[in-house]
Amino acid sequence: MKIIMLGAPGAGKGTQAKQIAQAYDIPHISTGDIFRANIKEGTELGKKAQEYMDKGLLVPDELVCDLVVDRIHKDDCEKGYILDGFPRTIPQANALDEALAKDGEKIEFAIDIEVPDENIINRMSGRRSCKDCGAIFHVQYNPPKKENCCDVCGGELILRDDDKAETVKKRLDVYHEQTAPLITHYKEAGSLHEIDGTQDIKVVFEEIKSILG
Repeated sequence: MKIIMLGAPGAGKGTQAKQIAQAYDIPHISTGDIFRANIKEGTELGKKAQEYMDKGLLVPDELVCDLVVDRIHKDDCEKGYILDGFPRTIPQANALDEALAKDGEKIEFAIDIEVPDENIINRMSGRRSCKDCGAIFHVQYNPPKKENCCDVCGGELILRDDDKAETVKKRLDVYHEQTAPLITHYKEAGSLHEIDGTQDIKVVFEEIKSILG
């Protein structure tokens, strides 16, 4: 069961990926986790990635793909895996397809969680994070008992820079330009499944389970 999660930032990919991983007992793999693990362990791939990051450069697609392929060949991926945050671009998708094809494998399910931009801007710009403990609230969907005060530790709640409406809009522009073409890529490959991400989280998960079987 080889799965990738598609959808704009804030569409709920990470939340659903964690639930899938738990329900099907397969690892939820994010590129951020792979980078951190390889750099911490001082692997050759990790050292190469660190060199680019230290210079403030993007890690090349080929190296990112090598890191991902190395991770999905670990023993815990024997029953499958969920890739979250990779591939982000068509060149990365092509590199992954080629690497998997060498082993006679392919991505079986590309789950696209669709949420309109205005919903995402509302979701993310309404988030408030505790400066002290990191707990997250939402002014509309999960408000704190006392305004701007964390229910958990009493710390001050703030709107993080990356949750500000103008920042979210920029991230969505990048997504539509670079990542959205992946939807066509996986549709043509016959592995795309589109889901309405505006529904309740539990309903979205039930729909994903009906697709995965």
